Amino acid sequence: MKGKMKAIVKNEAGAGAVLKEVKIPEVGPHDVLVEAEAVSICGTDLHIYNWDNWSANRIKPPLIIGHEIAGKIVEVGGEVEGWKVGDYVSVECHKICGQCYQCRTGQAHLCRNYSILGVDFDGVFADYVRVPATNLWRNKESLPSEVASLQDPIGNAVLTTLSHDISTKTVIVMGCGAIGMFCVGIAAAVGAEKIYAVDVNDYRLGIAEKMGAAVVINALRTDVVDAIMEDTGGEGVDILLEMSGNAVALKNGLKLVKNGGSVSLLSVYPEEVCIDLSNDVVFKGLTIKGITGRRMWDTWYKTAALLNSGSLDVSPIITHKLPMERFEEGFQAMNAGECGKVILYP
Repeated sequence: MKGKMKAIVKNEAGAGAVLKEVKIPEVGPHDVLVEAEAVSICGTDLHIYNWDNWSANRIKPPLIIGHEIAGKIVEVGGEVEGWKVGDYVSVECHKICGQCYQCRTGQAHLCRNYSILGVDFDGVFADYVRVPATNLWRNKESLPSEVASLQDPIGNAVLTTLSHDISTKTVIVMGCGAIGMFCVGIAAAVGAEKIYAVDVNDYRLGIAEKMGAAVVINALRTDVVDAIMEDTGGEGVDILLEMSGNAVALKNGLKLVKNGGSVSLLSVYPEEVCIDLSNDVVFKGLTIKGITGRRMWDTWYKTAALLNSGSLDVSPIITHKLPMERFEEGFQAMNAGECGKVILYP
């Protein structure tokens, strides 16, 4: 397809991004061209927009940003099989090598040589996006495009939450950004006994409550350990889902997990964290799992099942729906902490 399209571009080093006209990308033999129906802003996009240290060391402008999308295929590469024009798809953002040990042993989400859509090559905040056909996920037509665009981040939450047997268990979610909110909803959908949600933002805690948290705690006003220990009769919780990226929250969470309990860490911490391994992990017999990305494609099947069955309703988390031209409003809402997920419509 020839011509021009609109795209949100990190045009140069520094804060911000611009909406500009660029060429529609040419499709290679193993690629497809997807016309975007809905795209959503991720925390990674916010890092790039704000131009923090990670972005300065990773991003090479100019770059079309964004990696969460739902749309229709409008062009198919000559050697692509199994896909056709008109298919309704979403996209796994990690492009894997397929050759490393992890890729060849069922752990492709841990590929040693991966690259990321909208980080290492042009992303989805555009009218059209070129993606490898191997990264496509087929959506049911009944799934709304704004929900379908969220399957990438929901997948992170699915892997984080379902890494443990969570049914009938007490759970604490530390950090109620979008993925933390998703974790609350998933834990509720699969039958957690009681869910505690902790954050420092009342707006986000309000959404977590709508998603199924029985108790919400603002850590700026309440001693989290004292409050939950009192509520649990001194027992603590079975499972900690930690995604705050805050060292104090992690330490508090570990103290709150019962002996023999389980922990999932999705957080990325800005610096090294010192924890009392002997007393808070070893002597308690905790199981700790580090979580990154989504299992390809196991987690996608689980995510789709939760959404398509109606077991997981993420509508309370979708707080902003904007035309792509108003993308800066979305980033401003994210910086202010006054949103759940922001959907953009090209």
